[in-house]
Amino acid sequence: MNFEKVYIDGLLVVSPEVFPDERGYFFESFNKEKYKTGGIDFSFVQDNLSKSKKGTVRGLHYQVGDFEQGKLCSVIVGKVLDIAVDIRFGSPTFGMYYSSELSEENKKQLWIPPGFAHGFSVLSQEAIFSYKCTNVYSKLNERSIIFNDEILKIDWQVETHIVSSKDLLAKKFSEIEQDFTYKPE
Repeated sequence: MNFEKVYIDGLLVVSPEVFPDERGYFFESFNKEKYKTGGIDFSFVQDNLSKSKKGTVRGLHYQVGDFEQGKLCSVIVGKVLDIAVDIRFGSPTFGMYYSSELSEENKKQLWIPPGFAHGFSVLSQEAIFSYKCTNVYSKLNERSIIFNDEILKIDWQVETHIVSSKDLLAKKFSEIEQDFTYKPE
């Protein structure tokens, strides 16, 4: 298992060791001790799955206060562009985003700790997206940033954007509150 740090502190790309043979393949999608050694020392309390069609954009979501969440994201079917936006005030990468293609072929995972807004776009005909959460969902503590924010300028890599009515009501990046403060590791 490989844990790769990226240019935004805190994010990790996880590449599991895959064992293919004539029957298919096998890999560990999670192993608490290996992930702890790799830098992901959190307990997961909720697993989520979503199925979406091509062009769907979900996000940018995050939770605050006692319900802040870290997410370990992967794709079971299809391909997505996974996005994490640094919303930690004082961070040298505040307002920057990292994108990673996650697919059933590459089997990569993206670890997104608390302090990031998260979203993804579906690049394949359909995708089943899976993510483990370090906290349960709380409607009261949920926040969103509009997917097409003019400051963030995220390239979702899809021609059309299928977005929920709830996500279309999200705040601009410039309007978010200081819910997270950067603490260097």
